[in-house]
Amino acid sequence: MATLYQERSENVWKTWGLMLGFFLLVILIGWGISWYYGNPFILYIAVGISILMNVWAYWFSDKVVLSMTKAKPATREEYFDLYTVTENLSIAAGLPMPKLYVIDDPAPNAFATGRNEKHAVVAATTGLLSMMNRQELEGVIAHELSHVKNRDMLVMTVAVVLAGFVAIVADIFLRMSLFGGGDRDNGKAGALFAILAVVGIILAPIAAQLIQLAVSRRREFLADASGALLTRYPEGLASALQKIAGYGRPMASANHATAHLFISNPFGATAGKFVNRLFATHPPVEERVAALLGR
Repeated sequence: MATLYQERSENVWKTWGLMLGFFLLVILIGWGISWYYGNPFILYIAVGISILMNVWAYWFSDKVVLSMTKAKPATREEYFDLYTVTENLSIAAGLPMPKLYVIDDPAPNAFATGRNEKHAVVAATTGLLSMMNRQELEGVIAHELSHVKNRDMLVMTVAVVLAGFVAIVADIFLRMSLFGGGDRDNGKAGALFAILAVVGIILAPIAAQLIQLAVSRRREFLADASGALLTRYPEGLASALQKIAGYGRPMASANHATAHLFISNPFGATAGKFVNRLFATHPPVEERVAALLGR
């Protein structure tokens, strides 16, 4: 059975393997469109738009997410356990103390955001704070601090940039194709490649979304392993995840744009069907608990 150290190392390599696949997909799309139109200028426009949009989202992600979730600053006096647990774990992890926020919501959940270690934010719901004992709370906060330590916001921003690039290019390509083919559509071979190009560009955004979600799931496994190593008590996080999954009901402020940030799916428990798991932002809780407990 793999140890937590092995799990963490494996998840790092799997994440970067997925990112490599993402880059190859983007390169393939760029080549296909350049071949179809004989003009790469459209790619430059799409790259610029995608990067500008997502750099803005990365830079102001903490403010946007806090506003969307209606989070309020948490004081040491009112939320003593949350503050002291985060303070102690931040020292152990060698991280600056993040800003703490609380979301008034009975659904147990938490998230971390911020563009780097010095601008990190950790937020927890009132439901999580009332439901968890101290060891479980330590497991949750350690998981969120691991996202900060592992620079997951940067990794996920790159994934979002690439997925956004693919979606924008696909949309432009399809709109332009309505007004006529490219420069390489003469002859049977050209017609065949043109058809394949159109089919490929339609499927590309779906493939990009799946890779982005797969990256998100791998980062959750990595944060679980890193958090368990930080507390040296994986049972605490495993128990917290089981309690969160057992609640089942969605958060009042659940939003698809921020779902990947939370420790658990903010839309509540979902059936373990293949399609649901394929398009999920989080791996199944059962798999996460089994990895933590070495089952």
